[in-house]
Amino acid sequence: MSRIGKQPIEIPSGVTVDIKEGVVVVRGANGELTEKILPGITVEVKENQVIVTPQNDEKETRSFHGLQRSLIANMIIGLSEGFKKVLELHGVGFRVAMSGAGLKLSVGFSHDVDFALPEGVKAEVNGNEITISGASKQLVGQVAAEIRKIRKPEPYKGKGIRYKDEYIVRKAGKTASA
Repeated sequence: MSRIGKQPIEIPSGVTVDIKEGVVVVRGANGELTEKILPGITVEVKENQVIVTPQNDEKETRSFHGLQRSLIANMIIGLSEGFKKVLELHGVGFRVAMSGAGLKLSVGFSHDVDFALPEGVKAEVNGNEITISGASKQLVGQVAAEIRKIRKPEPYKGKGIRYKDEYIVRKAGKTASA
C-alpha cells in the first residue's frame, strides 16, 4: 500500500468536499476544482477527513492510490491557501508589464511578446519579477513553464526567464588561441 495514499487528508474550515458520480468536487474561498476519480480507487469523506483506499491489490491500482490522494490534497491546499511560482527576468533591457489580462514581455526579440493568462491564474509584476498564483497547482506550474519557455536562460551569460530559486550552470566561453 502507498505510504502517501494511506494518510487521511484533513479538510480545513471553509472548504467542502463532495463526491458525485466518480468525480471529487472541492469548493473553497478561491473557487471550485474538480478531479475525476481514477479506476480502482475509492474516495470517502468521514468526519472532516478525506480517505482514499484502493479497491484491489493490482500494480496499476497501487500506483494510482498515492496519485489520487496527492491530487485531492493539492486541490484542498489550493482552495484554502493557493499556490504561487515566482519567475525572474535576467538580461539587459528585459522588461515585463501587465497588459490587460495578460503580460507584455520584452525579452530581446524584435517585438514584444504578449502572453494571455488563462482563467483561474493571476499574475503580479514587481520590477523584473513575475508572481504567478492560483488555486490549481497544475495550472500555475503550466503557466510558469510556458512563460519560462518564451526565453529560457542560456548558460553563457545567464540571460533569460528563470524560476526564482533556479540555479543556472554557467559555461566558459571560447578561449582565445595563442
